[in-house]
Amino acid sequence: MAPARTKTVAIFHGDVPLGEAEVFPSTKSPNFQFPSNEIRITQLSPPSERCPPLSVLQTISPFSVRCKILAKSVSSDSPIYRLYISCFQDFKTAFMVIGDEELHLVAMPTKLEKFPCFWCCSARAGLYNSCLGMLNLRCLSIVFDLDETLIVANSMKSFENRIETLSRRIDAEGDPVKVSGMSAELKRYLEDKEMLRQYAESDTVLDNGRLISVQNEQVPLLPGCMEPIKRPVIRLLERNIVLTRVNPEIRDTSVFVRLRPAWEDLRSYLTAKGRKRFEVFVCTMAERDYALEIWRLLDPEYHLINSKQLLDRIVCVKSGSRKSLQHVFRDANCHPKLAMVIDDRLDVWDDRDQPRVHVVPAFAPYYAPQAEMANSVPILCVARNVACNVRGGFFKEFDEILLKRVFELCYENEIPDLLCAPDVGDYLMSEETGSGININRDLPITDGMNGSEVKHKFHGPAYPIAEQPIQRQTQAPQCVLSDNDGPTCRSSVNRTESLQLLPSFLLIAVLQEIGRRCDSKVEFRSVAESSKDLHFTIEVLFSTEKIGIGMGRTRNEAQLQAAENALRNLASGYLSFIALNVEVVSTENISLENVNGFLEDYTDTTLDKSFKNELQPSSSLTGQLGQSDGSERLLSALSGINDLCIERKNLIFQEVPLASTSINKGEFCFLVELAGEVLGRGVGSSKDRAKLQFTAKQYKSRSEHISGILLINSTASLIVATGGGFIARADSRNSLMLLKRR
Repeated sequence: MAPARTKTVAIFHGDVPLGEAEVFPSTKSPNFQFPSNEIRITQLSPPSERCPPLSVLQTISPFSVRCKILAKSVSSDSPIYRLYISCFQDFKTAFMVIGDEELHLVAMPTKLEKFPCFWCCSARAGLYNSCLGMLNLRCLSIVFDLDETLIVANSMKSFENRIETLSRRIDAEGDPVKVSGMSAELKRYLEDKEMLRQYAESDTVLDNGRLISVQNEQVPLLPGCMEPIKRPVIRLLERNIVLTRVNPEIRDTSVFVRLRPAWEDLRSYLTAKGRKRFEVFVCTMAERDYALEIWRLLDPEYHLINSKQLLDRIVCVKSGSRKSLQHVFRDANCHPKLAMVIDDRLDVWDDRDQPRVHVVPAFAPYYAPQAEMANSVPILCVARNVACNVRGGFFKEFDEILLKRVFELCYENEIPDLLCAPDVGDYLMSEETGSGININRDLPITDGMNGSEVKHKFHGPAYPIAEQPIQRQTQAPQCVLSDNDGPTCRSSVNRTESLQLLPSFLLIAVLQEIGRRCDSKVEFRSVAESSKDLHFTIEVLFSTEKIGIGMGRTRNEAQLQAAENALRNLASGYLSFIALNVEVVSTENISLENVNGFLEDYTDTTLDKSFKNELQPSSSLTGQLGQSDGSERLLSALSGINDLCIERKNLIFQEVPLASTSINKGEFCFLVELAGEVLGRGVGSSKDRAKLQFTAKQYKSRSEHISGILLINSTASLIVATGGGFIARADSRNSLMLLKRR
């Protein structure tokens, strides 16, 4: 602070004078000054249950400290001192509003006794109170797209356009296989169109011989509506089908809606039995009346969005415009750093929001109805698991790092002593994975009432045919959900398959899968780092034990290094475990032709032959895992595996007669040869113990050369193991499999 710029100002609460104070502008705001050279407090923020004000302000307005304020009065009964104590004890701020900005006075602890002192921070008007409530409740925001993300809807007009377009393509197609596929798609369109026709004309549908009539559902009275509205609705929930009428008075506005499977699972997680985990918003390019009705079908009891909030939280963007979280939160009801998005397209979002978008494959119930059930975990369950991990990781960092640092600060600290606050985008890991890239392949006709949420929903022109590639995602094991504040998922990998992305995917996914199979929680915990060049430090905890640490310029870089180091440590532990729990038998003329990268079955007294032979590393592999990073490190490992497969060297255990040795009576001795070279000897009370004694020494000496990662032959596989006796395999096809439990 520059003493020359110190100013004395009067402080008021409304029109009541509280006293005078000295103002010290921050180095980043040297010209800052209060209007009319006075601080006129207009309001006090609500008290906080668990978040000191500085942690909230650092989250929604990083490093926004404009000045420090030191009161001149030191009397314990002075008005300024009473204000200071009230703010300090109740975790609240005194603030004034200037235009669209709020200036918050944060009461700070001080080394000076009885001196009321504050840091003054700026924030967007209204944002502090909104985010304070969310952070106290450990709640984030989630923004949904509608069409082709959660539902696919068609009117009679859109059905006719799609049927006509598809029929022309069938007539022009010469490939009988493609014709068969398009004919099946056409049949599905025709069947649903017929059901919609029945509903539009008679308010009934015939479903598997059952005649089903409409039920009139009450629509909440929205601002501007004079009378309540009832809509005729038919819900076929077992088939995820709903028929509704956007305008109950006009039958031509009848709509056939297919709900995406597993929506109820996702919705149940968000509501959490009355405990809100996420504030819900909708951002769509659909028309407002249509969007309001579609959301009512998805959330009929208004558990996700209160009926009084619908007009504020369902945001309709003009077709052709880009979506943005700034527009979604235009009323300062959340900060983008506290929000994630679920959408089937990334390119429709503003560039700065894309790291916070979780991209799901477009819902295609007509073109590929089996796609939703092809994966063991449905698409919306994956989205639920991602949301679970994002929330857990965000608040773990908030609680264990930011809050801890804030409680350590006092008035005399410098502003840069603050730490960066967590960001939802850090936990979607889109920076390196590219998981948001939507590559929806071979969709000849886009399902739904629009190609990419086109402008007109009813009686519009024929919609363009979109040739878009289909997204293929690798899904992590399903999360175990809980009501705890901490991370509730054991794995959160949702990545587009790409060999270029292999290293970060494999190392992190293998580590998390090992933890899942061992019933041990694997946690990545951020810790403070003082280095100027390496801004992030991540620790890996296996249950409660720290097994690895990594540093980097980005959070993902640090996380990747931490995962790699953790795997090395786990593998080293496994080497010790295997030496103590597995006995070695003699191997002669071992054939690896049919091993194919997997461990064969073995008993507690037999070490797998292929494992024993292939444990010895090739010379080309020595040291490579520790010398390069990223894809080069993994490619070196895979290259070394190929060398290992070619060598196929066998260990020969040659028993030494007792008379020719100096060993004790009753013990056995073996010389061990590899490709004609004597490597050493083993001594033990039994033949197997003697072999094991040599093998244990070899494991210990070899572990440094293979960097703690066990490699086994064939199919370019990366093998890692844990001290708990688990071995996992992850190969170049991004598959991950548990091989053996001891």
